[in-house]
Amino acid sequence: IRIGPETGAQAVADFLRDKKDLGVHTETVGDWILPLVEAKSVTCTRKSINRGRIVASSCMGSRALYDFVNDKSLFEFHPSEFVNDPGIIARHENMVSIGAAVEVDLTGQVCADSQGYAFSAGVGGQVDFARGAARSRGGRSIICLPSTDPKGTTSNIVVHLSEGAGVTIARSDVQYVVTEYGAAYLHGKSIRDRVLALVNIAHPKFRG
Repeated sequence: IRIGPETGAQAVADFLRDKKDLGVHTETVGDWILPLVEAKSVTCTRKSINRGRIVASSCMGSRALYDFVNDKSLFEFHPSEFVNDPGIIARHENMVSIGAAVEVDLTGQVCADSQGYAFSAGVGGQVDFARGAARSRGGRSIICLPSTDPKGTTSNIVVHLSEGAGVTIARSDVQYVVTEYGAAYLHGKSIRDRVLALVNIAHPKFRG
């Protein structure tokens, strides 16, 4: 699995504690890894490559995380040109990439790094992992986001991206988009079918 550094994507880790023998290949290791290793949800014993190792290119989190990583031979760090290489990512069977978005338009274009003209992050490895996971045997790429802003006043599933917003992932590279209202599978679908699928996972008050 790859879990992005975004808060929304890391929240998914809480639902992985009942899994067993997961492997991790991700650009950034965060505090989310601690309970998964301790619960033996993550062991990396079934990885296709770098078996037995959590592979990443950076580590960012608490003092407890840094001490844990320092004491464990389970972790293996490589440059981004290796970790984020779509060809390397695709060599992992059943690779699942989980990333977050700011907004998604009705054709499937994903903006993950800005609120209009205001940048909130860099592109990072999201595109690399989306493409690599899609090429993995049994793999899938998932973009998750809440259906609305925190106050529930605007939809994050939009007719068109906000002015100034950049396209982080092109519509042709998107497989799954997930909100609290379900999952929309977009890969290979017509524009009409994409619109219908995304409307169905938007907040009900914005579906009209």
